[in-house]
Amino acid sequence: MKLKIVIISLWFSVLLLSGCANMRPPTFYVNVDSIGDAGSNKTYILLPGNKDTKPSSLQFQEYARYVNRALQEKGFIQAETLQEANVAIFLGYGIGDPQEHQYTYSLPTWGQTGVLSSYTTGTVSSYGGYGMYSGTTTYTPTYGVTGSTTHSGSYVTYFRFMLLDAVDLDEYRKSQKEVQLWKTIVTSTGTSGDLRRVFPILVAASKNYIGTNTGKKVKVKLLEEDAQVKAIKGIEVEQK
Repeated sequence: MKLKIVIISLWFSVLLLSGCANMRPPTFYVNVDSIGDAGSNKTYILLPGNKDTKPSSLQFQEYARYVNRALQEKGFIQAETLQEANVAIFLGYGIGDPQEHQYTYSLPTWGQTGVLSSYTTGTVSSYGGYGMYSGTTTYTPTYGVTGSTTHSGSYVTYFRFMLLDAVDLDEYRKSQKEVQLWKTIVTSTGTSGDLRRVFPILVAASKNYIGTNTGKKVKVKLLEEDAQVKAIKGIEVEQK
């Protein structure tokens, strides 16, 4: 009986831990790949990089606010007009089609595996010179893993990205040539298909690398509640 209680307690512990894990805020893993050098070209104007997206687009304006905060923290100065800017930064973004993934896993099955011990109790009666015995045998079973069951499931992931592409406006005005100054590509794959939710995280992850040369993809891990994400959203972080 004690062993049964231990087994049941273990199963409840597993279920409780699983529930706690599901309550934890998700972790976002972001890759940042930046090439080029902003140099002294820091007076910028931010323009849509997606085809058919206008500066008046509500979605673009929302995302541009996040990017502007990151750029200004890096020392960039936002120009009031195109004529005042010496660099044009094109902002592109998007999310891929859902990708379904299949998986299988096994769970143990519990049951009686044998007998640990046994004992017998009884009485002896005599009738007319004959003896009769009446007894009961009690067995103590053992419990453990008797096998396993196979289960399957599936989950969906999305590819999310942001692209910042900077062009030298001074050079364009002189020669009508588009000279690229730097490019920062930010990507992430995860279960959230809500780009509005993920976009501030992409921007926060890239903030330190915008307009620089990373030399390789840099991996950044963030939570939605991290201070740098709140700063990009314009949420004031309370000082503890």
